[in-house]
Amino acid sequence: MATDTKVPKNWFDQGGQVYARFRPEYPLSLAHFLGETATSRDCAVDVGCGNGQLTVQLAAHFDQVVGLDPSADQITNARVQKGVRYICAPAENLPLPDRSASLITAAQAAHWFDLPTFYAEARRIATEGALIALISYGVLQLPGDLQERFSRFYHGEIGPYWPPERKLVDSGYRDMSFPFEEREAPEMEIQRAWELDDFLGYLSTWSAVQRVNDAGREDILTGFVRDISLLWGDPMKKQPVSWPINMRVGTYERNRAVTDAPNGFAL
Repeated sequence: MATDTKVPKNWFDQGGQVYARFRPEYPLSLAHFLGETATSRDCAVDVGCGNGQLTVQLAAHFDQVVGLDPSADQITNARVQKGVRYICAPAENLPLPDRSASLITAAQAAHWFDLPTFYAEARRIATEGALIALISYGVLQLPGDLQERFSRFYHGEIGPYWPPERKLVDSGYRDMSFPFEEREAPEMEIQRAWELDDFLGYLSTWSAVQRVNDAGREDILTGFVRDISLLWGDPMKKQPVSWPINMRVGTYERNRAVTDAPNGFAL
């Protein structure tokens, strides 16, 4: 078991390209489900696409795919794929034609949106019966003692540094307004086998980690890395890592007036 693991001082202070490298891939079954469920395969729009992890997978199921993200850095690092184009734009102002999208997705992003404004834009660009899918993945799971130490870090040590929006992810978006004809979604999960560097690289993409750095509490991070490295053992050993996928999936019908929207949203 390693006892002298050295942690680079800047491990948790890296650029946008790290997001593209370490964020976990969605299973191909997710894009397949969305493609099979949408009423048309003409055009899919992935809002808050980040570096295009889901965007490129949708290209196998739709004639054209548009990925949008407000971060120029994310768009710069987005994955190139035939049939996919990227636009730097926010969820609240989608530069797309009316009634042009048969699928509108937001993967691990909707908790950052101004939801009423985004929903208004989604309804504007949606074709009749378009599929709307808000997708998130929950807290990662590790084996054995690694999970116990990680849980203390996630809920206790770094917990106060998560932005309030993180609670929406932890609840699987169940506390969010969703003014569409909701339908059931299959259970899915992301599964990976990661070395220690992969795991720590993923943690470096967290907003809470950046907040810890900004607060000058690097000791929280270095203490956790020290402990998890000891429990991991050989840093090259691949450990199973998984995340549950949560979805809110529904269809938009123009002739259906939504009058029971929660949270005071007038839709």
